[in-house]
Amino acid sequence: MNEKNSTLLIYTLLYFGFLYVPVLFLPIFSFNDANYMSFPLAGFTTEHYEEMWSKRNLHKALWASIKVGVVASVVSTTIALFAAKAFARYKFRGKKISYGAIMMPFLIPEIILAVAILVIWVNLGFKLGLVPVTIGHTLFCTPFAMLILIARIEGFDFSLEEASRDLGENAWGTFFRVSFPLYLPGIVAALLLSFIISFDEFILAFFLTGSDATLPMYMWGQMRFVQKLPHVLALGAVIIVFTTFIVLLAFWLRNVGQGKEKKDIAIKL
Repeated sequence: MNEKNSTLLIYTLLYFGFLYVPVLFLPIFSFNDANYMSFPLAGFTTEHYEEMWSKRNLHKALWASIKVGVVASVVSTTIALFAAKAFARYKFRGKKISYGAIMMPFLIPEIILAVAILVIWVNLGFKLGLVPVTIGHTLFCTPFAMLILIARIEGFDFSLEEASRDLGENAWGTFFRVSFPLYLPGIVAALLLSFIISFDEFILAFFLTGSDATLPMYMWGQMRFVQKLPHVLALGAVIIVFTTFIVLLAFWLRNVGQGKEKKDIAIKL
């Protein structure tokens, strides 16, 4: 290994260490038999996890986050799919402006987006709750989903669609029989990543939830009480494991099987 590669390796290790080593302490302290995060550990216990699952308010907040995450991920991925296909496949007037408009929630601070939705929603006379949170999460997740899908669609051989149309298939049949199977790993990856972003999002939920708490809002509320910190740490450890698995799965699906799927579609045609 030359000097340049060694320097890059050291930099990479320091970078990931700075990002993730503090996070790794969370699962460790979740097993600590004390109300405080300190070394040495007072003892080993799993009671915090048992206490965590016994909280009814946690179950309600978890279900709220799942509902918001599912709706936001499905809607944002659907929007992103058609937008990504248009940007990757066609040239049209206003393409750059349209791309910038879709990417805008990704670029502006979340708090600005949250305040904007809050002002509009309240002035329209609607109550705060999960609906405005879902709208906000959809806006916020769409750029992430579109980036994944554009990367998937840009490697697509559009001559397969042309061949399908030449053989007599209509536009929708071509989409579902030719395009969709090739897009599917990217679509699933976009769905998973959008769901995780929505599931973990705090700022939009903080401004828009009202009395319907999502899981991050529940955790925020519990952090005010020292005696409730241990079960919050346990919940955080579970979320870390869950989100890490989903994100790794999403990035694996993003590029899986492109060459094999194209060959299968070509054989069918």
